Amino acid sequence: MREDSDSRCRKLRFRREIAAARHVVRSLDLQTVVVLISAAVVVILQMKFGSRGFFRTEVAAAMNIESPGLPSWAWWFVAQGFLGFVLPVLLLRYGFKQKPIDMGLGLGDWRFAGFVALLYLPIVLIGTWILSGGSEFQAIYPHYAPASVDWGIFAVYELLFVFYWIGWEYLWRGFVLFGTARVFGVYAIFVQALPFAILHFEKPAPEALLSIVGGVALGALVWRARSFWIAVPIHAVQMLSLDFFCSLRIRSGVTGFGPGSFIEMFQRAF
Repeated sequence: MREDSDSRCRKLRFRREIAAARHVVRSLDLQTVVVLISAAVVVILQMKFGSRGFFRTEVAAAMNIESPGLPSWAWWFVAQGFLGFVLPVLLLRYGFKQKPIDMGLGLGDWRFAGFVALLYLPIVLIGTWILSGGSEFQAIYPHYAPASVDWGIFAVYELLFVFYWIGWEYLWRGFVLFGTARVFGVYAIFVQALPFAILHFEKPAPEALLSIVGGVALGALVWRARSFWIAVPIHAVQMLSLDFFCSLRIRSGVTGFGPGSFIEMFQRAF
């Protein structure tokens, strides 16, 4: 009798646990769950199949591409743009019937966003102009070296790079931020900043730590502007301008920083 009683108690507890689990599952916001899981899947797919290494070892070999230099960069950039922007937009738009404005794709408060950009971009341009004078920066920017000596290659490389930034920024400041906002509210700013910072773990310590501040700041800016678009120039222009100035210096050989050096650099480079 005691064994039967214990068995009934265990079954009752099990049924209660199942009922409680069902209640929790039913209370979950499906969109938020799908967005967070999808973001993790996108990162894994990008790192496993969207990398330049995967292109060189798998795609280039299968397609008999003998010079996978620029194509490998194109693969990486396009993969990030597709996985980080195109797929998330399709998921929110057609999977959850979200309006573009609710997905962060509208213009939002474009006057505020433009004002911030006008304040920020000159600082970045001056900073990257100064940094480009260092030989250590010219040695690694642009990352695809032939782009620094051929303007045609440079244009293709940078245009693809912009698509990369759109995918990178929308994944966090669009998909995750706006996709979870109805559950987390303003705390979605910190939710999207966490994986963004973690993905900088291989960077030098100062840059990795600053990515926490940058992730929160960009998230807050997008939240205030109600549009993810402002994050693209804010983030991408740092790399694009550094690539451009380093390329100009490499082609011209000019090392100075004053207005005269700037003019001379353009005269020699074009």
